[in-house]
Amino acid sequence: MCKTKKFYVIGIDDNQKQHFTPEIQHLINTHTVFSGGMRHHEIVKPYLPKEYQWIDIVVPLKNVFLQYDLHTEVIVFASGDPLFFGFGNTIQRERPHAELRLYPYFNSLQLLVHRMLMPYQDMHIVSLTGRPWHKFDEALIVGYKKIGVLTDNKEHTPSAIASRMLKYGYDNYTITIGELLGNKEKEKVSTYSLEDIKDNQFSFPNNLILQRTKIHSRPFGIPEKDFHLLNGRAKMITKMPIRLLSLSMLELREKSVFWDIGFCTGSVSVEAKLQFPHLQIFAFEQRKEGRDLIELNSQKFGTPGINSFIGDFTETDISSLPSPEAIFIGGHGGKMHEIMAIVNKALTKEGCIVFNSVSDESYHLFTSALDTNNLLLVETTEITIDHFNTIKVMKAIKK
Repeated sequence: MCKTKKFYVIGIDDNQKQHFTPEIQHLINTHTVFSGGMRHHEIVKPYLPKEYQWIDIVVPLKNVFLQYDLHTEVIVFASGDPLFFGFGNTIQRERPHAELRLYPYFNSLQLLVHRMLMPYQDMHIVSLTGRPWHKFDEALIVGYKKIGVLTDNKEHTPSAIASRMLKYGYDNYTITIGELLGNKEKEKVSTYSLEDIKDNQFSFPNNLILQRTKIHSRPFGIPEKDFHLLNGRAKMITKMPIRLLSLSMLELREKSVFWDIGFCTGSVSVEAKLQFPHLQIFAFEQRKEGRDLIELNSQKFGTPGINSFIGDFTETDISSLPSPEAIFIGGHGGKMHEIMAIVNKALTKEGCIVFNSVSDESYHLFTSALDTNNLLLVETTEITIDHFNTIKVMKAIKK
């Protein structure tokens, strides 16, 4: 079995009548092994030599590359610019030592802005093609003026995107959708309000551009009274100054994974997502009421993407979750030592834990759990809010 030595990657659009340069046409005429998606195959089939082999790009990609390895040279047809969330990136990752020659075309978002006659040097770009919502949620919270989005035909359709935006209060964008761009007979470009399309279907492939119409509120420090509370009990929420101090001590700007244990209303997770929208947040709460509370507060303050888990943390399966770099413990239910033993194993090296001690008992519980797990207490700040007891905001790190 030989490894493929050379890939030629040719970018095309959805035009059923392609116009290849003489150089590209010569490549096609002098090769026999071609690859691409099924849609690409239908478009380029009339231009291929009589005797040719086609390798469909389908998952799992491991099998596709095993087929490539049987040949010294392969011509791959891809959509638009192969290095723009494209198959050129995949080749570089899977076969880094192979020679790669690119013949790019306009990517689909370039085609859309050209149809709109819209300057796009300030456009933020997100791909949802087979990817999770995380980067899109981040873009919404940051509030970019223009957001270009690559869609798919499964979970991330234009209607699904519009519905998610409306669910979390982001009605401050218009949406322009490009369908079948490059197909001269069928392409369509239309602008809508989000409400207009939340239940609509669109021809695929498509993409979209969001243009902001107004600023969405993004508060820094949310008053306790503004949250949906557990049984209306304001004492069951981390007070705003303590919440902000805790987040400051967690140093989340350069971290990517944050766990919030004992979230109750979700105030810490919501505040963290607003201020650090790049974070992956995993929030845990024993009370069943927490499921609705964190979702209601996420919708109210526009923080999609917080992953919540209900049940006893010490019995929760965390094996599939990414390791946290920072952890806030808002409640322990009398199981501080058990919780600390679990998080100590999960926490990354030099990761940190912040805990708010409200009594001498909780202070000693936390410090003894630190000693047991060889964690280092590095900072303690005392703060008093109004007539409430003094709170010790404590930070420990994994040595």
